[in-house]
Amino acid sequence: MKEQAKRSTIYLDEALHKALRMKAASTGSTISELVNDAVRDSLREDQEDLAAFEERVKEPEVSYEALLKDLKAHGKI
Repeated sequence: MKEQAKRSTIYLDEALHKALRMKAASTGSTISELVNDAVRDSLREDQEDLAAFEERVKEPEVSYEALLKDLKAHGKI
């Protein structure tokens, strides 16, 4: 069963709107489908980033200054 869509007004840059219209026409999609896909992709990336942060939460924190000293000590800079 398909979810019921909610209507929303968004304002796009004119050039972006034109590009979306052209892409929708060339792919047989609607602008709404393209926007929904883009938002889903963005939220999925956010979720992946948050998961990566959670995995690394127990790693020791290194200050920028300490990183620079370590790089210099190992002849990297």
